[in-house]
Amino acid sequence: MKKPLFTGSSVAIVTPFKDGKVNFKKLGELIDFQITGGTASIVICGTTGESATQTLEEHADTVDFCIRHVNGRVPVIAGAGSNDTEAALYLCRSAEKSGADGLLVVTPYYNKATQKGLIRHYNYLADRVNIPIILYNVPGRTGIGFTVDTYYELSKHPNIIGVKEASADINLVTKTMALCGDELYFWSGDDSFGLPCMALGGKGIISVLANFLPRVMADLCDYCLSGDFENARKLNMQYIDLMSAMFYEVNPIPVKTAMNLLGMDVGELRMPLCEMEPANLEKLKNSMRKAALEIGVHTE
Repeated sequence: MKKPLFTGSSVAIVTPFKDGKVNFKKLGELIDFQITGGTASIVICGTTGESATQTLEEHADTVDFCIRHVNGRVPVIAGAGSNDTEAALYLCRSAEKSGADGLLVVTPYYNKATQKGLIRHYNYLADRVNIPIILYNVPGRTGIGFTVDTYYELSKHPNIIGVKEASADINLVTKTMALCGDELYFWSGDDSFGLPCMALGGKGIISVLANFLPRVMADLCDYCLSGDFENARKLNMQYIDLMSAMFYEVNPIPVKTAMNLLGMDVGELRMPLCEMEPANLEKLKNSMRKAALEIGVHTE
């Protein structure tokens, strides 16, 4: 039986930029805020961290800084995916050398590999590192997803321990859990799918909303994982509109916009990402007000 890297709420942390460069001072502040807020692990350089806009060297430096700053307080899971298998291996090895507790490896986007190609890609990476790998299934962004059979095949590798599931496909999750048991753990990759995923047996959420509401997401996970679904449902209903608001435009545009509106000063987006359309910005502000968040004031 494999062990999960963490249980509870993990933040898919944003990468703050200033004048075109990573703002490491701010990143350190964000990490401390997360740990104080009850976040169970940090996922660095994932989709929400704009990893696709970073050079390999910058990506590796950001991961290294995060690991050093966290200093063992919570597990650090490093985004290490690419549509180039050798580039993904470089990121995996670099993160392992820096001391990452695990790796989050997205499906190779754009190439649209077959299921056989996915199995070869992940086994190739898992054979060459000695830390756990979490598969990342987000077909809406990558153009390719996993089947139950592919999950089962990959679960046989001792270094492949779980999935960040962002497809919200309840049948896929249920069938895979039934087949793989404790050889492949699931974490929701979508805040709004977190409660049903944990009700099925998932171990938590890799959260976008936790970037500015870490305690809310930590509490939601704690309720679910302790079986208190009455309070979990209440909390989920309270924030479900805001969870959806994080996707009014492509992630991480809304979350970074919300953080800046709250005075968290996470800086600009990197091209080709850009500022929100005015109509969507107003919708985001309304969703924030509905959740009792005061624009310009960060209180949590």
